[in-house]
Amino acid sequence: MPKAVLEGIKRYPGIKISAISAMLDSGGFAGQERELFKTGVSFGDMRRAALTLSEAPPEKKELFGLRAYTGVILANAYCTNIALTATVPELAEELKKDLMIPGDRQILPSTLDNATLCAVLENGEIIRGETNIDIPKHDANLKIKKVFLEPEVKAYGPALRTISEAGLVVIGPGDLYSSLSQILLVKGMAEAIRKTKARKIYVCNPMNKRGETDNFSVLDFTFEIERWLGTELDYIIYNNQKPSPQRLTVFKRKHPELTELVKFYGILDKDKFIGVNLLPEKGEISHDPQKLAKIILNQCLASPRR
Repeated sequence: MPKAVLEGIKRYPGIKISAISAMLDSGGFAGQERELFKTGVSFGDMRRAALTLSEAPPEKKELFGLRAYTGVILANAYCTNIALTATVPELAEELKKDLMIPGDRQILPSTLDNATLCAVLENGEIIRGETNIDIPKHDANLKIKKVFLEPEVKAYGPALRTISEAGLVVIGPGDLYSSLSQILLVKGMAEAIRKTKARKIYVCNPMNKRGETDNFSVLDFTFEIERWLGTELDYIIYNNQKPSPQRLTVFKRKHPELTELVKFYGILDKDKFIGVNLLPEKGEISHDPQKLAKIILNQCLASPRR
């Protein structure tokens, strides 16, 4: 569950939050950690979730966000050092304690097993590794037709139990193929989400990403998520605010990998698809955490079950 959701919802008292983190990143610091220290899984998403849920002083959070330079390897010193001497669940507990995360908030890995995220392109070529999907070295004009994990790995048991007991399951926002898929394709995850009585919400990205979701509409995102889950979502939340051309130009200059706003044309069921202005007043083309939390809790959770 990304920062955009966690940052907003944690401001509401009395809500238990469980963040299930992706564990199979293969690029950047996370990939170098996995390769050098043979940890099997990566810790970047767990660390980011912990920092968002933390109530520690800003200076301590800043320290935990730093990375240690060791020769040519860039690694998160804290997470890597603990991971070498402890299990992933123990790492989550250490993060919770040291970052002063309240007892009603927890971080859970999606899996403890090592796997490679793979994508099949429309020409049949197979791209292996999350980072090669995230930052394409292949022809980025080729569409992704399918993603899978190699080998198949099982979900972390406590994460599945948490889903079964939840009142609300929120998926996204996040990169569709290089981020969300590596959680939803773990064996047992989709089944747990299908079976839970919790309302199922997907928060759609505001912008498309080069080589992953070029020209995608809200319906395209929804189709893929529901295909992986094997069931319908209860609600899809999407941004329907178009920023000024100048603001968009400035943002795309900083983030050239983001190509255009996600389209929301077509006939959308108004009871299922919730289109609202989710952008902050200025700056980044991203979800405003407070706006998003209000929609999730005040509209989706409070509405009569569909």
